[in-house]
Amino acid sequence: MSTMEKTTGICRVQRSKAQAQANYTRISPLYDLFGAFEEKYRIEGLQVLNAREGERILEVGFGTGHAILTLAKAVGEKGEVYGIDISEGMCSTTWHRIRKAGLTKRVKLRCGDAAQLPYKGNKFDALFMSFTLDLIDTPEIPMVLGECLRVLRKGGRICVVAMSKRGKSGFMTRLYEILHEMMPTFIDCRPIYAAQSLKDAGFLVTEHRDISIWGLGGEIVLAQKPK
Repeated sequence: MSTMEKTTGICRVQRSKAQAQANYTRISPLYDLFGAFEEKYRIEGLQVLNAREGERILEVGFGTGHAILTLAKAVGEKGEVYGIDISEGMCSTTWHRIRKAGLTKRVKLRCGDAAQLPYKGNKFDALFMSFTLDLIDTPEIPMVLGECLRVLRKGGRICVVAMSKRGKSGFMTRLYEILHEMMPTFIDCRPIYAAQSLKDAGFLVTEHRDISIWGLGGEIVLAQKPK
């Protein structure tokens, strides 16, 4: 039976969170080799977010910590960068990277679930998610974005980089979705509607870019929590 959602056309994520945690911990030492294609779009997303000195910023799903490192440098000595990731292996890899850069005083990492962010409301000036929202199962996307809305201060901004279902689905997108259904543990991300999901969660979209990822659609979306 197909795992495609009848109403949205978005594939479901069939692997469990426990499987995701174990899989990403297992591949964390080599993840940069597999995830190199993300770098260009992650950098563009960080430019769109435009972290500023003195800000308090959260990254959800920080992986091996490249964006965390960039954000920590951008906020300066008076700023703070927080990160949460489901994988203990990713947490360990990222902490090693931050410690090597000498930035431990301005970075705080947690291993946890994005659907239950362990932070007080209105805490952050900005939030960054790069190829994370498209890893979250369809029914949980509103929960995760609701948590993001809660922890952002009024007027705070969020930037999401994700694979996208926007526009006409081409051959590469259809092939990718077939592979996603065949190998849900290893190909667990899939195209979603990032901008629409942010709007549905109560954010105001202020910038929206369509990108192409090896023939697959993608989105970089900047949105704001209403003041």
